[in-house]
Amino acid sequence: MTTIPHPFDQALVLESSAPGHFRGHTSPAYWNMVGPFGGITAATVLRAILLHPDRLGDPLSLTVNYAGALSTGPFTVQATPVRTNRSTQHWNVSILQTGAQGEQVVTTTATAVTAVRRETWSLADVAMPEVPTPEQLDAYPAAPGIEWFNRYDIRPVTGALPRQWNGQGDSSLSQVWMRDNPARPLDFCALAALADVFFPRVWLRRAVHVPAGTVSITVYFHASPAQLQATGTGHVLGQARAQEFRNGFFDQTVQLWSESGTMLATSHQIVYYKE
Repeated sequence: MTTIPHPFDQALVLESSAPGHFRGHTSPAYWNMVGPFGGITAATVLRAILLHPDRLGDPLSLTVNYAGALSTGPFTVQATPVRTNRSTQHWNVSILQTGAQGEQVVTTTATAVTAVRRETWSLADVAMPEVPTPEQLDAYPAAPGIEWFNRYDIRPVTGALPRQWNGQGDSSLSQVWMRDNPARPLDFCALAALADVFFPRVWLRRAVHVPAGTVSITVYFHASPAQLQATGTGHVLGQARAQEFRNGFFDQTVQLWSESGTMLATSHQIVYYKE
């Protein structure tokens, strides 16, 4: 019996073409309005690092800068470990596509740190909020025209999309349960993508449907592989809030917890929006 790969794994297929160079192809399953979902691009960057034979340790942080949207078709990921210390390793990563004149165009730049973790004093200083369980909530319906959104089971606790786009929003806070659809065991790549699942905060705060797009996102990974394995195919609680909207850009801060209350990752991003 042939097992069909999960759409997420299909989207992350990378073929080594030279040391530190990988070939991939955009996935229609994770298409947004003008290009791939930003979370799948972040996951692709991380996937290239995880495939690199010289990698040390597990992901600690990942910053992805979206210089331009990927076009439909093949692309190349270049991942380079620029310095390796005793317990940390620092990376530069780029995604390139062939332009109209045959030139190589950089669409995405990224930096990352992987690390060998050790047992130390540890403390969870931000507790998971008390919210209803995923089973008590309804999932968002399918979103025609936004294909990537259909790859996730998203169940809002608070801060769902406005019922009326009337310019009278009063909060940028969202709390949502989410996981891959169909369900898939959580790993570092999937966790990186989940950090970018949230709708633009400006839509909630203003209740105005303006164009917006992520310019740069950073994800900090707190979970160990064992904690990811313990999360399994369960939902992840995500909390997102903006802190400032000014001159065409706003920020977004995110926390992600497992159903058991373990902080898995935190994230920050800066987002462009039009008036």
